[in-house]
Amino acid sequence: MKILVAMSGGVDSSVAAKLLCDAGNLCIGCTMKLYDNADAGIDRAHTCCSLDDVEDARSVAHRLGMDYFVFNFSDDFREKVIDKFVASYLSGRTPNPCIDCNRYMKFDKLYERAKILGCDHIATGHYARITQENGLYQLRKAYDETKDQSYVLYDMTQERLSQTLFPLGELRKTEARELARQSDFINADKPDSQDICFVPDGDYAKIIELRTGKKAEPGNFIDKDGHILGRHSGIIRYTIGQHRGLGLSLAQKYFVCEIRPQDNTVVLGASEDLFHRGVKVRDMHWIAGSAPGESFRCKAKLRYRHPEQPVSVTVLDNGEVRLLFDEPQRAPTPGQYAVLYDGDIVLGGGVIAGTFDEDTKEAGV
Repeated sequence: MKILVAMSGGVDSSVAAKLLCDAGNLCIGCTMKLYDNADAGIDRAHTCCSLDDVEDARSVAHRLGMDYFVFNFSDDFREKVIDKFVASYLSGRTPNPCIDCNRYMKFDKLYERAKILGCDHIATGHYARITQENGLYQLRKAYDETKDQSYVLYDMTQERLSQTLFPLGELRKTEARELARQSDFINADKPDSQDICFVPDGDYAKIIELRTGKKAEPGNFIDKDGHILGRHSGIIRYTIGQHRGLGLSLAQKYFVCEIRPQDNTVVLGASEDLFHRGVKVRDMHWIAGSAPGESFRCKAKLRYRHPEQPVSVTVLDNGEVRLLFDEPQRAPTPGQYAVLYDGDIVLGGGVIAGTFDEDTKEAGV
């Protein structure tokens, strides 16, 4: 097979390339330049898409005898990922830009380049697996569940799954590093990236203010009865469940329970106010092409590091989904993603729109 391998400069994608080359495939390496440091308001060299990353990827490709390219997708990334990230925070939601990056960059733009280069498949260093059963492709968790990345891949289609390879799906991270050391790769002991690539210092508000060209507008902290508790420094600085950094000196311990962009207020409450059994999900994507049924049982996770929890699923006529968990979940956050699992198989997922409780009182949009 002729395969285009996405190489970030990290150890995982490097080992993925090695495994595919060792299997006798014709592999082409590439690194996607996704943003300029000016877009993120930083001048650090050691960030995602940096020259160091490109040189690390190029070094591995050369060692493996692969052709290597750098693709500049910065304009597309700015439009599809950064600007969407900014719009979500301004709307009071907390996005996961890694999912949009996978969707629009790795599994859209990269496929376009693969086709131009005459490649049959693309491959990445994600920890996940693809299987096929009864004519349908399935996305499954990685064997190493401590590194499993199936959550951020939930919106892959049957077509994309048929064209994608995840060589690390059956490896543990320790095994991948050992293979890199045995191959004398320059990045064998390179640390894993932890931050959102275009927010390496974790200062989301700075990026949003840079992109909008204006400072966040202060407003009121209120309790659930509407009483003013103090002033906040802009809704972009808060997310559901947050306690630290509120800047309030109050006798009671408060948490962010709701963000209301329509009147620029942040609703605070007690810890118990964060727990909900019911979660509303919109923009639902089913990997098989349709839901398993109008109502069914499975497990769901509400954020990347969130453990899966038993849930009853109801699919509405308009395609939206209602999740009713067996136990109340802490801080379901609008803008994050709910991903459904049947064992190790990813059924699909969608965007958390709000919450509801058994008395049908709803929150969110």
